[in-house]
Amino acid sequence: MKIRIKGNSVRLRLTKTEVESFHKEGKNLETVRFANKTLTYDLEAKENITSLKSDYRDDTITIYFPEQERHTWATSERVGYSNEVDWNDPTALSILVE
Repeated sequence: MKIRIKGNSVRLRLTKTEVESFHKEGKNLETVRFANKTLTYDLEAKENITSLKSDYRDDTITIYFPEQERHTWATSERVGYSNEVDWNDPTALSILVE
């Protein structure tokens, strides 16, 4: 899984194998080790949400993915998911998972 962060947007790109693993496990995690810290980024299925959500805590970026879409994604032709963003709000975070 690759992460791209630019400005106020975060994009996660998964391989087909990673999508299949996410379908089975409901989670996909990567880490980047720096000299004195580790950055973790995580895609995690979550109940009771209808669009992508995010959190940043303890050096971990977590993107929450709707649980009900997890199984559909792996078996469909759909390439990606994005959250709804108010582009007039400069603090709004754009999230894309593909």
